[in-house]
Amino acid sequence: MTKLGVIFTADRPPESLPAFAAAVESAGLDELWLWEDCFYNGGIASSATALAGTRRLAVGLGVMPAVFRNPVACAMEVATLARLHPGRFVAGIGHGVPGWMEQIGALPAKPARTLEETALAVRSLLRGERVDTTGVHVALRDAELMHPPEEVPPVVLGVRRALGLRASGRSADGTILAEPAAPAYVRWASERIEEGRAETGRTDHHSVTVFAKCRIDADRRHARAWVSRILREESNAVQLAPLGRDDEIAELRSLGDPAAIADRLPDDLLDELTVTGAPDRILATLQAVADAGVDSIALAPIGPGPDEQLRLLAQSILPAFASR
Repeated sequence: MTKLGVIFTADRPPESLPAFAAAVESAGLDELWLWEDCFYNGGIASSATALAGTRRLAVGLGVMPAVFRNPVACAMEVATLARLHPGRFVAGIGHGVPGWMEQIGALPAKPARTLEETALAVRSLLRGERVDTTGVHVALRDAELMHPPEEVPPVVLGVRRALGLRASGRSADGTILAEPAAPAYVRWASERIEEGRAETGRTDHHSVTVFAKCRIDADRRHARAWVSRILREESNAVQLAPLGRDDEIAELRSLGDPAAIADRLPDDLLDELTVTGAPDRILATLQAVADAGVDSIALAPIGPGPDEQLRLLAQSILPAFASR
């Protein structure tokens, strides 16, 4: 069964996290995901806060940039959380937004290779292994954790493109697909992940988590505004290509004005790129994403009133989704 969770987005002040995490658990959702965007909230501190204030809820960090921390420091933090809260933490690692990584002087020459080396090292350390390795980014000598967790938490990678997806298949326990992740893109990404797994002969389970923008509201103006911005950003081209709507998207982009793009967006494209609308439409979209073969869907609220959106999610969506 596909799990359902929500995202505490990076723009929210950290002091609002404890109450939100408690509300997510009370609502009966499976997961709470946190972001570690550069210059916003610290991911490990936020994860520790959310875990300490809940009892059942799984907490995922999606994602910490690989270049922020030495792999040993990363493994130490993850191991500590895993020992304090067994079975409830998911450690997500990414290569970081290139512009931000360049801004702080940490942009790696080979992002996918850096990410793969980090994932392999962190997973080995969490298993209690002694690690000796010299790579493009990771260089460890006789590195070993003194307190590895008995229940090893999953290490997942947040990647978008084919190179990173294959690297995730080779080196990680799972993959996070950031929004917009339409069902067609999810299937394409899963094929690339399987290619990477085949390269190393892996047969263990590899989880797939999808992040999606969500708003329970028959008025879809917030969804239209978000999608009109996404269509104009070239960084999202790889996720839009599998939709097979290149000509239509190019025509929308040619309008230039975001308001004009938003006005012309067809509803079925909104359904592919967001989880928005009235409850019946949202349930249909969630079902389409789940049918693409994902383990969990994490919803990031669009527009004002994220706490009210959580209430609506718990009351009008979760019971029907859980019983489908």
